[in-house]
Amino acid sequence: MVLERTANEVIIRLPANINWEDLELMIRFIKYRENVSKSKAKQEDIDKLAREVNKQWWEENKDRFLKQP
Repeated sequence: MVLERTANEVIIRLPANINWEDLELMIRFIKYRENVSKSKAKQEDIDKLAREVNKQWWEENKDRFLKQP
Protein backbone atom coordinates (compact mmCIF):
# COMPACT_ATOMS: atom_id res chain seq x y z
CA MET A 1 0.00 0.00 0.00
CA VAL A 2 1.24 3.46 -0.88
CA LEU A 3 -0.12 6.71 0.55
CA GLU A 4 0.62 9.95 -1.24
CA ARG A 5 -0.53 13.43 -0.29
CA THR A 6 -0.65 16.19 -2.89
CA ALA A 7 -1.83 19.76 -2.46
CA ASN A 8 -5.42 18.80 -3.32
CA GLU A 9 -5.85 15.11 -2.55
CA VAL A 10 -4.67 11.96 -0.87
CA ILE A 11 -3.88 9.08 -3.18
CA ILE A 12 -4.02 5.49 -1.92
CA ARG A 13 -2.53 2.75 -4.05
CA LEU A 14 -3.50 -0.80 -3.17
CA PRO A 15 -2.46 -4.13 -4.62
CA ALA A 16 -4.73 -5.44 -7.36
CA ASN A 17 -5.52 -8.59 -5.39
CA ILE A 18 -7.23 -6.71 -2.53
CA ASN A 19 -10.55 -8.14 -1.38
CA TRP A 20 -13.17 -5.97 -3.09
CA GLU A 21 -15.78 -6.44 -0.37
CA ASP A 22 -13.34 -5.21 2.27
CA LEU A 23 -12.37 -2.29 0.04
CA GLU A 24 -16.02 -1.34 -0.43
CA LEU A 25 -16.56 -1.38 3.34
CA MET A 26 -13.55 0.88 3.84
CA ILE A 27 -14.74 3.31 1.17
CA ARG A 28 -18.23 3.42 2.69
CA PHE A 29 -16.69 4.16 6.09
CA ILE A 30 -14.57 6.98 4.65
CA LYS A 31 -17.63 8.47 2.90
CA TYR A 32 -19.60 8.18 6.15
CA ARG A 33 -16.88 9.99 8.10
CA GLU A 34 -16.71 12.70 5.45
CA ASN A 35 -20.48 13.24 5.58
CA VAL A 36 -20.60 13.17 9.38
CA SER A 37 -17.82 15.74 9.62
CA LYS A 38 -20.08 18.25 7.83
CA SER A 39 -23.04 17.60 10.12
CA LYS A 40 -24.11 20.04 12.79
CA ALA A 41 -26.44 17.52 14.41
CA LYS A 42 -26.02 16.76 18.09
CA GLN A 43 -25.70 13.17 19.26
CA GLU A 44 -28.99 13.42 21.14
CA ASP A 45 -30.75 14.44 17.90
CA ILE A 46 -29.19 11.51 16.07
CA ASP A 47 -30.23 9.11 18.84
CA LYS A 48 -33.81 10.44 18.76
CA LEU A 49 -34.00 10.03 14.98
CA ALA A 50 -32.61 6.49 15.24
CA ARG A 51 -35.27 5.56 17.81
CA GLU A 52 -38.01 6.99 15.59
CA VAL A 53 -36.76 5.13 12.52
CA ASN A 54 -36.42 1.88 14.45
CA LYS A 55 -39.93 2.25 15.90
CA GLN A 56 -41.42 2.89 12.47
CA TRP A 57 -39.49 -0.01 10.94
CA TRP A 58 -40.70 -2.35 13.69
CA GLU A 59 -44.33 -1.29 13.22
CA GLU A 60 -44.05 -1.99 9.50
CA ASN A 61 -42.23 -5.34 9.85
CA LYS A 62 -43.21 -6.93 13.17
CA ASP A 63 -45.76 -9.25 11.55
CA ARG A 64 -42.95 -10.95 9.64
CA PHE A 65 -41.22 -11.84 12.90
CA LEU A 66 -44.21 -12.54 15.11
CA LYS A 67 -46.08 -14.89 12.78
CA GLN A 68 -47.41 -17.94 14.54
CA PRO A 69 -46.76 -21.27 12.75
